[in-house]
Amino acid sequence: MDAQKVDLFLTTNAKCFEPHHINFIREKLLTMDEAKWVQLQALALKDPTTILIISIFAGNLGIDRFIIGDTGMGLGKLLTCGGFGIWAIVDWFMIQGATREANLRKLQAILV
Repeated sequence: MDAQKVDLFLTTNAKCFEPHHINFIREKLLTMDEAKWVQLQALALKDPTTILIISIFAGNLGIDRFIIGDTGMGLGKLLTCGGFGIWAIVDWFMIQGATREANLRKLQAILV
């Protein structure tokens, strides 16, 4: 893979991943087959800041967890009104990390 393409991808999407994963991602992208570049471009990554805002306003309904693909946690929050409010507040601090981890899992599915 062309290093310039990889650096452009990482510059554009660095906020979607944990900072300590960036070097690992760069190495994997550099060794990735060129044919997978189209899949990588079509990858829909979630913005952690946007998910945090959704969590603040609709976290009691579990919408934040549904959006990142964590259906079980989303159902749990929905059925308990965000764990009676406590779970929703805890997620304000955890949802950005969970979003970045979900983005990493999506990327790894393409890289494998």
